[in-house]
Amino acid sequence: MTAVLLDGEALAASMRRNLAVRVGELIAGGVTPGLGTILVGDDAPSARYVAMKHQDCAEIGINSAHAHLPEDVTEAELLEVVARFNTDPAIDAYLIQLPLPRHLNEERILLAVDPDKDVDGLHPINLGRLVMGVPGPLPCTPAGIVALLAANGVQVEGKHVVIVGRGLTIGRPLALLMALRRPGCNAAVTVVHTGVPNLAHYLFDADVVVAAAGSAGLVTREMIKPGAAVVGAGVSWEGRRLLSDVADDVAEVAGYLTPRIGGVGPMTRAMLLENAVAAATRRAAR
Repeated sequence: MTAVLLDGEALAASMRRNLAVRVGELIAGGVTPGLGTILVGDDAPSARYVAMKHQDCAEIGINSAHAHLPEDVTEAELLEVVARFNTDPAIDAYLIQLPLPRHLNEERILLAVDPDKDVDGLHPINLGRLVMGVPGPLPCTPAGIVALLAANGVQVEGKHVVIVGRGLTIGRPLALLMALRRPGCNAAVTVVHTGVPNLAHYLFDADVVVAAAGSAGLVTREMIKPGAAVVGAGVSWEGRRLLSDVADDVAEVAGYLTPRIGGVGPMTRAMLLENAVAAATRRAAR
């Protein structure tokens, strides 16, 4: 068996085209969507990721604002920028690029973000909305995974989904999302992690496996039921090489599989744009 590739790059490109139409309609109605980013320090991967987000904005017609602060910025100075973004009417949604330098209280900074401008969907108020099943910005990577599976016809409703990893950005919110009674979800969800012995016992029963532990090659072909859909959402680095949580040999047994590059990552960025456009749409309706 050779797995069908879950091409996130192609789907994200299609989403950007659709979003460009929506942005054009908003602009015609007098509202130009705005996305902001805050970067502290000169971490090269973070800077590249922020630059890609601004390129995405330019592609679909969203205005972008950026604040680049020095590594030694004080917490009070950073909070001043957060407050400015919260009140700037031209910024519909924004993010603070993580990780922050160790001298800054990351939790305090993130809690200062206006939940309605939280483009990542990870503010505690928005996570609470997710728990309750009420509208709000969804965490970008989980929402991207759900969209990617649905677009490729992978049945999730009523199926057994096993998520490897319980992190705040992927594992925990994805488990909540996939258990909700909503399109592309409504699954039986099991969450495991690297501290659980005999992962294969859980994974081999899964119709859909999402590996989000950040442990290279953790999921191998022996763990996967033939024909199951496998999503590699966790990554790690070996020098400059990006490594997936899913071993290459999984392609021999899986029915569907994300590529090592061009699977979940592009979908995360597309969902960030989706959240920004949705925020601008809310502004237009006021």
